Amino acid sequence: MHAYFTQLCESISASMIGDVGQIALIVEGGDGVVEARVSVSLGLIVTELVINALKHAFPDGRPGIITVDYNFHGPNWVLCVRDDGVGMPLIAPVRTGLGTGIVAALAAQLHASVEITPEHPGTQVSITHTRIALVEDEPEAASEPLAGARPASIAIKS
Repeated sequence: MHAYFTQLCESISASMIGDVGQIALIVEGGDGVVEARVSVSLGLIVTELVINALKHAFPDGRPGIITVDYNFHGPNWVLCVRDDGVGMPLIAPVRTGLGTGIVAALAAQLHASVEITPEHPGTQVSITHTRIALVEDEPEAASEPLAGARPASIAIKS
């Protein structure tokens, strides 16, 4: 996953960031392998969140850092995309657009939850997949989603 996210972020950087010294795109974590369908969905989520940060977090040529961090332990994983940009408005209600819907739909396919957290400075979006592995589970069954898993919802923390 680390190599995949690194290559993906290099492609996004080459096409969307004019001055490389202005905005840094960093990949952390992600040592490991996942199923192809999971990596495709995670790649689409990363692309959407990074492009969203590039569009909104650094107005007027403001410099900054966007970090893509993916960590997992067995069937459980967390993908975080965070920036040190201007952050989300604290007073006005948060508007959600097509990109937010895409991220929520992809997270739902992965049986994961989405949490948006204002940072100071910046914003962090976490996609979390938690599966309780039972001792009785067969190795093949451990990668299957929980029966009755709920679709993803977006939680915005303040």
